[in-house]
Amino acid sequence: MVNRREKVAHSIAQFAQHDSVLGSALEIFDAESILQTSSESGPLADMTLLVKDNICQNGRIASCASKILEQYKAPYDATAIDRLKNAGALLVGRANCDEFAIGSSTETSAYQMTLNPWDTSRVAGGSSGGSAAAVAAGLVDCALGTETGNSIRQPASLCGIVGMRPTYGRVSRYGLIAYGSSLDQIGVFSRSVVDNARVMSVMAGHDAHDATSSKHPTEMYEKACSGTIKPGLRIGVIDNALNTAGMDPEVTTCLQEALQEYQKLGAEIVHLTLPTMEDSAAVYIMISRAEVASNLARFDGIRYGTRDDKARDLVEVYRNTRSHLFGKEVKRRIMIGNYVLSAGYADQYYKKACAVRAGMREEFFAALKNVDVLFAPVSPIPAFKLHAFDQDRLQMDLQDYFSAPATLTGIPAIAIPCGFTQSGLPIGFQLMGPLFSEALLYQTGYAYENVTPWHTYMPTSYKK
Repeated sequence: MVNRREKVAHSIAQFAQHDSVLGSALEIFDAESILQTSSESGPLADMTLLVKDNICQNGRIASCASKILEQYKAPYDATAIDRLKNAGALLVGRANCDEFAIGSSTETSAYQMTLNPWDTSRVAGGSSGGSAAAVAAGLVDCALGTETGNSIRQPASLCGIVGMRPTYGRVSRYGLIAYGSSLDQIGVFSRSVVDNARVMSVMAGHDAHDATSSKHPTEMYEKACSGTIKPGLRIGVIDNALNTAGMDPEVTTCLQEALQEYQKLGAEIVHLTLPTMEDSAAVYIMISRAEVASNLARFDGIRYGTRDDKARDLVEVYRNTRSHLFGKEVKRRIMIGNYVLSAGYADQYYKKACAVRAGMREEFFAALKNVDVLFAPVSPIPAFKLHAFDQDRLQMDLQDYFSAPATLTGIPAIAIPCGFTQSGLPIGFQLMGPLFSEALLYQTGYAYENVTPWHTYMPTSYKK
């Protein structure tokens, strides 16, 4: 039987030894409080987890990696956190992330950047980069992230681990500080598919506190990890994703080799084209910016957020609090969101984006009636250098290109590692399935993992 106290002590020691280089955590809790806040038994009693800093943990800071919430202590546990604690999970700290989960590189955190454990001159991805880096480096067994556009699958792929974004409504959003309310989902990072499924089995399910939470039945997802694929499995390869301009040749090669492994396992490969995928990044930008402008309006120094004490009147409170305590990327997206929602432009931008989103749902749902899962890249390139897109924000925004369709349509998607570049950077692919097909995605992902070695490799560049 695993000694919980020793497990916690080991994880804390790993963070103390290595995280000054990686910057994956904003805070690691003391051992006694970690042990006291979770059940001594349960299906996750042997598991350490790091929690992204936009998910509420009772009595802990929940800053969203922003100065505006630097002093905010969560007064309750998110439903996902409550379920993990009851299952015995050992929640060791708060993961760094892009400010308010806004970004694709974990460079916009108000506190520190998170580095990729495979190459510390490169990003870990974002916005859940701290969660991904900590798992990839072996500092914790698993971690929670959130995804609005690409914030689980992209950092998982860039760090060489497994990342699951569940069906919208599969995991309660109660206690998740919102970025885009029609897009956000809490998901899991892990080194193995089975561990990912174990955590998802505990978190998933209806929650009366969340009006968007689904009553669709849940499963013990780890039972789906049999090592074999579904008989007659049909994998739909999205050709207009795989053949997109700008794809790194090494990424393309690894993805083609992954498809060959699936053929060896007995899967049928079906090639198809989904035209709306080419509109997904633009649609995602419009909708997500509109929703973040609405959701972040509450952080004004009056209702929520640290107040500028030097302000002389109410207008200065609003102006100074938001201009001084929000970072540049957050302010940029709020301004874009207010623009696309403004009088005279809402019809031209936001409403049209919603209409295209509806068409995208129809197209993807129709495709998933003819194939069991969809196969696509996660990122066109491996982990990029720190500050690579500082002067080209559009290229940073386009990191959502392959991931946005699943978030816009609400379907589940999982990122699986499938190889490395010649310079040693991880590469991953994603599988997308019909609504509430998490078990099928775990089964299909595990079957590939079971015959490949990629999940067993460990990075070393972060070690002092």
